[in-house]
Amino acid sequence: MRFDFSFIKKSRQETGLVVVVILIMTFLTFASDTIFVSGEYVNNFFRIDNLIPNVFTPMSWMAIMAIGATFVIISGGIDISIGSVFGISALGTVAVLQNLPETASAWYVIPLAFVVALGIGMFFGFINGSLVVGLKIHPFIVTLGTMSILRGIALVTITEKSLPGFGKTLPTSFTQNFISHEMNYGPFAWAKLQPIPMILMLLFAIAAAFYLNSTKWGREIYAVGGNEEAARFSGINVNWVKIRVFVLNGLAAGLAGMISAGYYGSANTATGEGYELTVIAAAVVGGASLLGGKGTAIGAVLGALIIKLIENGIDILKEIDFGIITVYVSKEYSKIIIGLAIIAAVAVDRLSSSFKSRKKVV
Repeated sequence: MRFDFSFIKKSRQETGLVVVVILIMTFLTFASDTIFVSGEYVNNFFRIDNLIPNVFTPMSWMAIMAIGATFVIISGGIDISIGSVFGISALGTVAVLQNLPETASAWYVIPLAFVVALGIGMFFGFINGSLVVGLKIHPFIVTLGTMSILRGIALVTITEKSLPGFGKTLPTSFTQNFISHEMNYGPFAWAKLQPIPMILMLLFAIAAAFYLNSTKWGREIYAVGGNEEAARFSGINVNWVKIRVFVLNGLAAGLAGMISAGYYGSANTATGEGYELTVIAAAVVGGASLLGGKGTAIGAVLGALIIKLIENGIDILKEIDFGIITVYVSKEYSKIIIGLAIIAAVAVDRLSSSFKSRKKVV
């Protein structure tokens, strides 16, 4: 009998990411100034009313998209249209819901929002997958094209450039009573705790982790990404697996777009622009290998958290004093750091693969 100990390697990798999160939070705590808030002095970074609204809540939809991107990356593909799918899903959700009465029942509004957003995301995910498989074109080229096409569709069809249109609002049962609902009770009422995005993200992460680790379909994704030819000879329908991961990625982008639309109560033609870099960075930093065959849902969540902590830290810090030298930072530095994080993560993955290959030869 042969035992599969791959879950131990995954746990070690995720444990390493948790350590990185702790180190980043520790550094930002000590590097941040003390500010006067609500009658007391508190750390500008390590305070609930910074971490919840500025890190964990906006991280929620980014983490969901990072999980979707991880599905595709594990299979050996790439999808850079995810920001455009996110944007058009958010726009589609708002376009439909803005035509409902402001007092429309949650029993009707919320299921409709899920159907519209997830339907749009899965449809365009299916288009991406079908083009990759049918035309046998590299996923980067296909999704580069659909990224531009979807952004163009949004610009052409949404004449107001921002929704809801003039004089219209979204039903409160979807916005302030659901996605952007604030807990006005308990010990954290003052912290503007909005738990729904985080709850949806956790539920999606748990479902994705179960799918990847405990189902035949999840194992097929790893098999295709690890060795496509071997997977094909073992009887796996490789083309269907490729289409399926793009559909799942579209589902994730649709869900994320719906959450964003409900949280902000609006969407515009620029929604999701530039998200491709951040989402892929989160997936790669979370342990997904661009060579395929490697990645986890929990790792994607931790990768998104690391990216958001970096962005938030840069927003808060004005300067970092290293004793010998003082570095002045601004928001623009986040792009540099995210880019470096992608290169570092890929370099480490390549070196690790090369080291393992040499050990096998020896």
